[in-house]
Amino acid sequence: MENQTRVTEFVLLGFPLSPRTPLLFLGLFFLFYTLTILGNGLILGLICLDSRLHTPIYFFLSHLALVDISYASNNVPKMLANLLSKKKAISFGPCITQTFWYMAFAHTECLVLVMMSYDRHMAICHPLQYSAIMSWTVCIVLAIVSWACGSLLALVHVVLMLRLPFCGPHQISHFFCEILSVLKLACADTRLNQVVIFAACVFILAGPLCLVLVSYSRILAAILRVQSGEGRRKAFSTCSSHLCVVGLFFGSAIAMYMAPKSRHPEEQQKILSLFYSLFNPMLNPLIYSLRNAEVKGALRRALWREIPT
Repeated sequence: MENQTRVTEFVLLGFPLSPRTPLLFLGLFFLFYTLTILGNGLILGLICLDSRLHTPIYFFLSHLALVDISYASNNVPKMLANLLSKKKAISFGPCITQTFWYMAFAHTECLVLVMMSYDRHMAICHPLQYSAIMSWTVCIVLAIVSWACGSLLALVHVVLMLRLPFCGPHQISHFFCEILSVLKLACADTRLNQVVIFAACVFILAGPLCLVLVSYSRILAAILRVQSGEGRRKAFSTCSSHLCVVGLFFGSAIAMYMAPKSRHPEEQQKILSLFYSLFNPMLNPLIYSLRNAEVKGALRRALWREIPT
């Protein structure tokens, strides 16, 4: 048992790079990370300052922006530090902590996206009951449930991981402590962990994706029945933005965790993880600012200092 508890740190191998490329990737990833923080911070600021955006859909969008900032900040700074360091080590405790927050933010984002689709479904398919159903109390409860369920599911993964002994190799073939890569280093049977991960994927990815698709099929049918051209444009504006975000997030997550692993070599898994943890959070505010008329209007009012009280 003493030999099984001697691993106190892991080495993050990251991407195999030539000696001249780390600085190039450092600059590129730092730029992406900065855009992620600024873009999502801008969305948060506009929603807080512009009273016209004090509606349920933008309440959930503010939580999505907060998740994206937290998600990127959990993984990217360590990746940037490793590009400058030769050791690339991370202690056991911080590694497990990084795994927990990575899973917690990912699960929470899934649930927030479902809440956003539910809000759009109620707004377009049941407009007369919308204000009564989507009250601020309901929105706050839904947000709390999303964060709580995401954190509890992540805690289950971490508790199951901590029961495993890590006594052998300590090199993680990844740029952060991604759960599947860490489990490969365990000196015990990880089948229970794999089963729980698959069950969580069904619950947190496949199930919510089905709910989103059903919601938007009904939304599409409702939009096609709208007589007003302006009403159709407004509905398509908010829904198309959300659908783009849903497609990017669920597509990359399902490809990473539910596709057969034999079809994705390790390097391809790393690229999927990079897209999932860096590019998605960066693209989300860009999608909402370019495709959403209300956000663009709030930005114009903010630039011209005409934010209503």
